[in-house]
Amino acid sequence: MKVAVIGTGYVGLTTGVCLSFVGHNVTCLDVDAEKVEALRGGRTPIFEPHLEELMRESVGRLHFTTGYEEAIGGAEVVFIAVGTPSLPDGQPDLRFLRSASESLGRHLDSPFTVIVNKSTVPIGSGNWVGALIREAQKAAGRSAAFAVASNPEFLREGSAIADSLYPDRIVIGADSGRALELLYSLYRPVIDQSFAAPAFCPRTDGFAAVPLVSTDLASAELIKYAANAFLAAKISFINEIGLLAGRVGADIQHVARGIGLDSRIGNRFLSAGLGWGGSCFGKDTAALSATARDYGLEMGIVEAARKVNFQMRERAIERLLDSLKILQGRTIAILGLAFKPNTDDLRDAPAIDIIRRLIERGVIVRAHDPVAMERFRAEHPGLASILVPTAEAAVEDSDAVVLATEWQQYRELDWDQLASRARQRVLLDTRLALDSESLRRAGWRTLRLP
Repeated sequence: MKVAVIGTGYVGLTTGVCLSFVGHNVTCLDVDAEKVEALRGGRTPIFEPHLEELMRESVGRLHFTTGYEEAIGGAEVVFIAVGTPSLPDGQPDLRFLRSASESLGRHLDSPFTVIVNKSTVPIGSGNWVGALIREAQKAAGRSAAFAVASNPEFLREGSAIADSLYPDRIVIGADSGRALELLYSLYRPVIDQSFAAPAFCPRTDGFAAVPLVSTDLASAELIKYAANAFLAAKISFINEIGLLAGRVGADIQHVARGIGLDSRIGNRFLSAGLGWGGSCFGKDTAALSATARDYGLEMGIVEAARKVNFQMRERAIERLLDSLKILQGRTIAILGLAFKPNTDDLRDAPAIDIIRRLIERGVIVRAHDPVAMERFRAEHPGLASILVPTAEAAVEDSDAVVLATEWQQYRELDWDQLASRARQRVLLDTRLALDSESLRRAGWRTLRLP
């Protein structure tokens, strides 16, 4: 099938590359000419393991452009995967979605096109997108038939390829039977797992057909928000239990394992620590609460999850104060900037929030990340001076070390040798990623958030 993808961020680019890999002819559109040129040269603007390799596997079926006519001419399915950042009141900023919809209306020329909202958008946005397209068509004198659908993404940055090729489920929502049939055909290679798996991302033994949830437009839109809100609440729940565990002398990792083995609960998203960041959970929980307020409802559990999550960042400062007593003039090393390992995404990264709070308290901060420092320089130029080239340089003469992102590289550091380079051997392991007994033998005094 001929497919177009509007937007080449994490979701749009991964979607386009994976659909082309399974056999479709895909054109990805972005208004950033420099980014498009890099993509044409096989270079991705984001760090995602194996994404460039998968692009090379898709040569001939994968194209990049800045022009709408080239992208959507003759397309049977068009994905809208533009950014929807949060506004101050929690509502998503839909200006990019509006722009994309209006541009589509001016350029649609296929006999029938399915317009798919891949961006996470408020419930009811499908109807709004349809209205925008029709108005733009009318102004341009066009009348090509189309239907709007929702196909929410459930990608985890750092494992986006596996999540796309071997998903837990595929959700498609539309009020048009014809649109649902086209989307089923589009995803059939993934649903049936009929494609040859790439060597660098193999199919797990026993993985067979992928469940398909086919529903109406509004239900598909709500599924995405509900899924992210539930996962966010699960993380905040274990962090709140972790705070109590610390007071009563319990081990939160043992508690998490004990409850996670219950099949009704499951062990995923029960890692206590600094909490969630990134582009999804904070934005989507805020949007869900804002939507509920529009209908006279309060999302008490969702709001509590948000409150607990952001309290964990302040808790990190409190733990450092408990240990060092005075923060002014101290040197503190931050290991990890990205909100999670295996990505360079800094959106709502807890480490950046902690860095700003420490600097406000007069702390000298030295920070390192194995992947995200270039993006940090570009997105936070005012803080670029805190970056150092290695983890060892960050720890040198430090009064405390904060492990903010659980990169494997940090797990494999020679912590015995690092102990001799630190001024004070204080280590705040916000992710419970390191072996506390080994650190103790090396002379480190380890702190935990929960």
